[in-house]
Amino acid sequence: MTIYFEKSTRSLLSVFGLFLALFIVSCEDDHDHDEEHTDAEGFILETSSGTEMYREFKGTQTGSVTLSAGDTLELSVHFLDDNGKEMEHDEHEGGEEEEEGELEVSGFNSIVALVQVEEEHDDHGDEEEHEMGLEIIGVSIGSTSFKLELMHDGHADYTSTNNIPIVVK
Repeated sequence: MTIYFEKSTRSLLSVFGLFLALFIVSCEDDHDHDEEHTDAEGFILETSSGTEMYREFKGTQTGSVTLSAGDTLELSVHFLDDNGKEMEHDEHEGGEEEEEGELEVSGFNSIVALVQVEEEHDDHGDEEEHEMGLEIIGVSIGSTSFKLELMHDGHADYTSTNNIPIVVK
């Protein structure tokens, strides 16, 4: 009986050790936990002339995107912090600009409007500014909407809480 108990205990400890080793290995990952994520509470869609067309802040939305069939509208996207102020892009050590996430859009009816992500590069003298932007093309009269997401490392750092309305006249 003692020999059977010792063998069972050794087998049980071996299985437990193997399980523990697999658990520890499965918890390791390759990404840096100190990496910054965008902690946005909303965003603004703005025309090139600075006119705010749409705002979402802490779930409350104002405005809509309106354009004529056949027209193209370029909008810059500005994310908002907890106080409703535009989030500035931090710089890493060495003066490099922090890597931004990527915009993704979904859910729009392409028969009414096309919504495409574009990255805008504005050259201001010695400084080059990178803005995230959208291009919306009015295809036919009607209305649709889309969801906006700020993606980072394969997941959404921010997802619009409301679908953004588009009216094509």
